[in-house]
Amino acid sequence: MAEKTHVVWHAHSVTRDQREHLNGHRGCVVWFTGLSGSGKSTVANLVEQLLHQQGIHTFLLDGDNVRHGLNASPEMLQPYGDDFARRFGLSFSSIDRTENIRRIGAVAELFASAGLVTLTAFVSPYRADRAAVRHRLEGATPRSFFEVFVDCPLEICETRDPKGLSKKARAGQLPNFTGIHDAYEPPEHPELRLDASHSPPEALAQQVLAALTQFIKI
Repeated sequence: MAEKTHVVWHAHSVTRDQREHLNGHRGCVVWFTGLSGSGKSTVANLVEQLLHQQGIHTFLLDGDNVRHGLNASPEMLQPYGDDFARRFGLSFSSIDRTENIRRIGAVAELFASAGLVTLTAFVSPYRADRAAVRHRLEGATPRSFFEVFVDCPLEICETRDPKGLSKKARAGQLPNFTGIHDAYEPPEHPELRLDASHSPPEALAQQVLAALTQFIKI
């Protein structure tokens, strides 16, 4: 039987509406998803720059960056001991990918409730995991989750391969690699689909900005 934690939610004196009013725009989560090499991080960074130039308060959560801290691997947590590393470190297994996205969804919700336009760039391969994040966010605040599918075929992603990951995966050096060993489940009804195989990142960023303009205004 699981031990009861007796955790109680405490309401804040400053509300989300008050934070958003101070910022002059709504907080929300812009969730970029797509294969490795599709251009998620590149486009998300460009979008954040454009929003920042317009005076929009933002923060970008990038998959690799988060894996350096909040969702570190067992190997990275080894200084804390074997038991700690095994219990709290995240690999790239299916269940650990789910926990990775669950944690990110919780953090993104906190940032959005602070009134920030929170951009996330994660492969996030499973529909159920992305749906769970959407449910968490929109259950608390309607229209607070904006999914962007950065659509790019695997063969084109592999020709880009900026980190050399697909080559390692093809060589058997990187197990559980999405698109090669593990499935990627594309969004069925994203708020926005980007054709990343034919358009440059700058043009894609402008598409996102145009779609977001009305979404984030109070």
